Amino acid sequence: MNITSLIAPARLIFRLAKREIPHSLRQFGVLIACIALGVASIVAVISLSRALNEGLAREGRVILGADAAFTLIQRQAGEAELAALRKHGSISTATFSRGMAIGTGDDNALVEIKAVDSAYPVAGALVLAGANGAETRPLAQLFAEDAEGVHGIIVDPVLSARLSLGINDVLRIGNGRFRIAAHLTSEPDKLSGGFGFGPRVLMNEAALAATGLVQPGALTRFTYRLDLGPGRDEAAVAASLRDIERAAPDAGWQVATRMRASPNLQRQIGRFTQYLTLVGLTALLVGGIGVANATRAFAEGQVMRIATLKSLGASRGFVLASGIVQVMAFAVIGIVIGLALGAVLPNLAAGLTAKLLPFPLEVGLYAREWLLGFGYGVATVLVFALWPLLRARSTPSSTLFRDNAGAASFRPGLADIVMILGAALLFITLIVLSATDRRVALIFVGAAGAALVTLRLVAVAVMRIAKALPRPAAPVARLALANLHRPGSLTPSVILSLGLGLTLLVSLMLIDINLTRQFRASLPGLAPTFFFVDIPSRDADKFEAFLAEQAPGAAVERVPQLRGRIISLKGVPSSEIKAAERVSWVLDGDRGITFAATLPEGSSIASGAWWPSDYRGPPLVSFAKDIADELGLKVGDEIVVNVLGRRTTATIANLREVRWQRLGINFVMVFSPNTFAGAPHTALATLAMPKSAVAEDEGRIARAVARAYPAISAVRVKDAIAAVDAIVSQLAFAIRVSSAIALLASILVLGGALAASARTRQREGVILKTLGATRRTLLEAMLLEYAALGAIAVVFGVVCGAAGAALVVSGIMGLEFTVPWASAISIALGAFVITIILGLAGTWHILGQKPAPYLRHA
Repeated sequence: MNITSLIAPARLIFRLAKREIPHSLRQFGVLIACIALGVASIVAVISLSRALNEGLAREGRVILGADAAFTLIQRQAGEAELAALRKHGSISTATFSRGMAIGTGDDNALVEIKAVDSAYPVAGALVLAGANGAETRPLAQLFAEDAEGVHGIIVDPVLSARLSLGINDVLRIGNGRFRIAAHLTSEPDKLSGGFGFGPRVLMNEAALAATGLVQPGALTRFTYRLDLGPGRDEAAVAASLRDIERAAPDAGWQVATRMRASPNLQRQIGRFTQYLTLVGLTALLVGGIGVANATRAFAEGQVMRIATLKSLGASRGFVLASGIVQVMAFAVIGIVIGLALGAVLPNLAAGLTAKLLPFPLEVGLYAREWLLGFGYGVATVLVFALWPLLRARSTPSSTLFRDNAGAASFRPGLADIVMILGAALLFITLIVLSATDRRVALIFVGAAGAALVTLRLVAVAVMRIAKALPRPAAPVARLALANLHRPGSLTPSVILSLGLGLTLLVSLMLIDINLTRQFRASLPGLAPTFFFVDIPSRDADKFEAFLAEQAPGAAVERVPQLRGRIISLKGVPSSEIKAAERVSWVLDGDRGITFAATLPEGSSIASGAWWPSDYRGPPLVSFAKDIADELGLKVGDEIVVNVLGRRTTATIANLREVRWQRLGINFVMVFSPNTFAGAPHTALATLAMPKSAVAEDEGRIARAVARAYPAISAVRVKDAIAAVDAIVSQLAFAIRVSSAIALLASILVLGGALAASARTRQREGVILKTLGATRRTLLEAMLLEYAALGAIAVVFGVVCGAAGAALVVSGIMGLEFTVPWASAISIALGAFVITIILGLAGTWHILGQKPAPYLRHA
């Protein structure tokens, strides 16, 4: 076979497709809409994700404030460590702490403090506002100390509003008094500072010293920003980091570079992108059912054409290729529309996020993302269109001499199965290779495949049960029952499309409701009222007595606290451990650690044994069991941690079950008391108010602590929960909107299934009218049929959605799961009504058809 012998059939195929396409456009409307919706959602999400990551990379030096940043907690860098940094460039310092700001009255608020040196900001611009508009005075002048010894500071306007203060007003932070010199409008390195529970306060190092907050063991972060100078590329940055690591191997600092200025944000972007992409893929899968319905209807309408082509000598391959070209032509229209929408939507999102990001988000036209979206669209069409096209290919030429009896029975051959599996493998490969977390992608593929197979089996079971049931005496019921199992029944299409969409919607709704309930209702009930941090160890007993005096009947819990970083596990450096994403945070940077003579409250021993209260042997550590299991740790394994610049090796003595949702004092690692004997540390305390307490009691205690212990930071748990809840609510809204895409695809598919069956329904309606059926009889039969199909899809969607939500909430998250029946039933009723409305809308015109024109044409 040469190329010339292939050109002529190819030309003929394209000529036939060109002739048929204008006449089939309306028939493929649902296919175009489904593919456009799925491709648009995927391309929009991955394009926005790339724009965010490229923005972070492009503005990395501005976000980080330098080429690289080295952060230590609880201690400052030593001379040898500073020398290792200075060897490669100039250094600027920033110190991060927190404290209580107290206004002229009793109002107080937790603030996030950043003390900077004279070089700040090294990159980017600090935008400030004064009493009369933009503030342009240099920082040295704003931070200057006045005649009364009061330092100037720059504050977030939120703090001024909370404390009812203005420019030039004075407030207290810790042991010092400060004057508000300007308001902070834009902070270039905001993202590198991490998440905070209070408004920002900028000051210089002298002002921070006046607060008295920096003390041995306090949770103060010291960041040393390294500016390598102009013209240094990524390779130069990497070489400098290697040299610094060799010069200061035991520094234990957390390192960030301009290429990864905000690793946590980048991880969150990846996770969110993964989730939204899976939602888009679900919409594509649901739309794939619409593709199958449209292709089946197209193939049924092409029976006589296919028989004619075969009678004229066309081969089976020619017939299949002709069908694929026609279907793919309409698919390309849908894909192009989807790509266009996918290019527009990120620009709209960029406008909405402009105020949230400290850098401009410029969304471009990304070839890779477009190719990926195109590939998803093509793969989806191939997977779902091949079966009806292969079935149509089996139409015998003898059909020309029959009364449009349809295609003969179809049994796929080995080549057909290989073709279908190849298309499915292409689709799965795209999903897995483009995923940020391939484990999640494989789970999605498995779950989606299981859902489709299960829904198909449910449809088959419903049809067989309907066929086996005795025929009702009432004509309407008998007709509706027959419609459930007759050839060309809507049962498979409705159950597949609506069932899959409802399963996703119900599952997401129940997960959202359960997490919201746990977060907003149960957790505040379990959580303490206050966290008190940076309690000097010398004042810990006195402070606990003070709390008992101020809040009689309240429960106080106190533990020592240090910060440490895991260097190695079982002799393997932490940098070489490929931990699952859900526990990788344990190995990323410094973690809070403690030591205790007795088992902490809220924990229980899962394996091993607790050490004696007077233990004096080699260092031991207790590890949280759920984290240890993910990291492959067991009793007897050794870990190495860096605490205050010193490496400590400890043996795992036991594994603990920890109730993390209690929001009390819990640590991944609890060491034996002798491990850090004499090490400078602070205490962490919680106070849980009795149920009889009122909101005024909380305010009174916060003010009393601020007056008596200004260096101790009080974090009101409900305020912290509210701050997190605000972020969670925004993400939940985005998730709900994106999840509605899958339901919209389900509705489109349902409408397409009804349209695809219109021809058959029209013929049946005419025949029934000829036999004496009235319009009312047909209407009642349709109502009963659509009600039955809607009810079956609703029951499946609610049951499977609840099961999936229970697996996520209880099995994965370990939280209590309940089904809010009112919400579930409302979703079910809504879907039920939609099914009936769409069913009647799609077949309403049949009720008005007169038999005579149809019979004359026949």
